[in-house]
Amino acid sequence: MKKPALVVMAAGMGSRYGGLKQIDPIDREGHIIMDFSIYDAVRAGFEKVVFIIKKENEADFKAAIGERISKYVKTEYVFQDLHNIPEGYEVPEGRVKPWGTGHAVLSCLDVIDGPFAVINADDYYGQNAFQMAYDFLTTHQDDEKYHYMMVGYMLENTLTENGHVARGVCWIDGEGYLAGIHERTRIEKRPEGAAYTEDDGATWHVLPQESIVSMNLWGFTNSILPELTSRFTTFLDENLPKNPLKCEYFLPFVVDELLEEGKADVRVLKSPDRWYGVTYKEDKETVVNAIQRLKDSGLYPQKLWEE
Repeated sequence: MKKPALVVMAAGMGSRYGGLKQIDPIDREGHIIMDFSIYDAVRAGFEKVVFIIKKENEADFKAAIGERISKYVKTEYVFQDLHNIPEGYEVPEGRVKPWGTGHAVLSCLDVIDGPFAVINADDYYGQNAFQMAYDFLTTHQDDEKYHYMMVGYMLENTLTENGHVARGVCWIDGEGYLAGIHERTRIEKRPEGAAYTEDDGATWHVLPQESIVSMNLWGFTNSILPELTSRFTTFLDENLPKNPLKCEYFLPFVVDELLEEGKADVRVLKSPDRWYGVTYKEDKETVVNAIQRLKDSGLYPQKLWEE
């Protein structure tokens, strides 16, 4: 069995944050959130990291983290390109938004030939998540079904005080497998508790705080790559006429389709950890303080990558 790789999705535009948040330092030593994720992944056993970035950010990205961590883990780069779409399709005039997480993972088609975990660049997942992911990916192979995994978090551990977030809300069966996932693109803390809206705030629907949500930490065999490829054209046919500038090919959409078709199962591994991320500039202070507490507790050294 091939050793699993770690795929880091870092091509997002960071529009709500107002900058390239993935490379914004969060401690005095100059670490960024990705440092902690990769440090945890290497401790768990991962030996290769693939960064999905925009070509125009390559130099800044390598200077911020790539050159630092390449001494400790094999590092590769792939580029998510808006124009990387199937033959016969054109990017709609005026579109600048990337095609989403499913399209991002497709960028890895030529560099992934075994199992892999996928994470967001700007989320802190906690040490437990990477150990669970590595252990699963090194002990499970496809048979008559694809066998995937997802690390799930309690909703209340993933919210920000400073605005709305997007989360995949999960349904889990009695045996611990994912029964379905629905992407909610606007969840907020409200007086009645966590709630989501699908009509720009005209109406709100309460979500239980203990709901399990996806933070885009998935584990796949490379069987997911041809599935993402074959379903992308159908997505474009259905969504370009309706929302040409902003429709996104979300990774959970494809996973949900594979579940409905009985082609895959997804083990949900629940993490007790709190998520930290910088969705908005105002979130940064919370993350900085949390990381320092984790260092003070002994979970991390002050400087992660010692020479």
